[in-house]
Amino acid sequence: MPPLISPTARRFAPSAARNRDPILQVLRRRLPRAGLVLEIASGTGEHALHFAQHLGPDLIFQPSDPSDEARASIDAWVREANLPNLRPALALDVSADAWPVAAANAVLCINMIHIAPWQAAIGLISGASRILPPSGLLILYGPYRRYGAHTAPSNAAFDLDLRARNPAWGVRDLEDVTAVAAQHEFSAPAIEPMPANNLTLIFQREG
Repeated sequence: MPPLISPTARRFAPSAARNRDPILQVLRRRLPRAGLVLEIASGTGEHALHFAQHLGPDLIFQPSDPSDEARASIDAWVREANLPNLRPALALDVSADAWPVAAANAVLCINMIHIAPWQAAIGLISGASRILPPSGLLILYGPYRRYGAHTAPSNAAFDLDLRARNPAWGVRDLEDVTAVAAQHEFSAPAIEPMPANNLTLIFQREG
């Protein structure tokens, strides 16, 4: 029997409530009808829950996070929802040479690469390339600079705040992310504008 997880372990992120439906609309258009979606840095688990509720039952969502506290929150949501297409959280560090998932149809990462060192973005893209088949999708959501400039004053202020908190953090250049993706056999991304000056990038692994 799996260990009991208290419902009080559930965490809430206001940003998840704001952006989950716009992201869902993109995923509804872009994801395959069936298969495994590995979510990286799932945080509270609210995104994985929302997407599994609306995109199941043949699309399976596998949340993951390196944080014990985050995984406890994810698993509390998973147990409460009791959905057949939502799995318990995995411990996953994107910088590891091997991930605990050997294959997936899509890799989804929301709001991670700007609050992690640049090496984490490289690890994410490299790991996704290892486990995705040809035509598999790497989907990234968050704020990005374009052509060396912020897309809005609010993003510039957010970037300054991030770098003050940790010099290794910061809003990334879309062109830098695209260049790393190209090195790992991904095509140029489809770009979906999102509310609050964010973007969703959809990379497809080449054969």
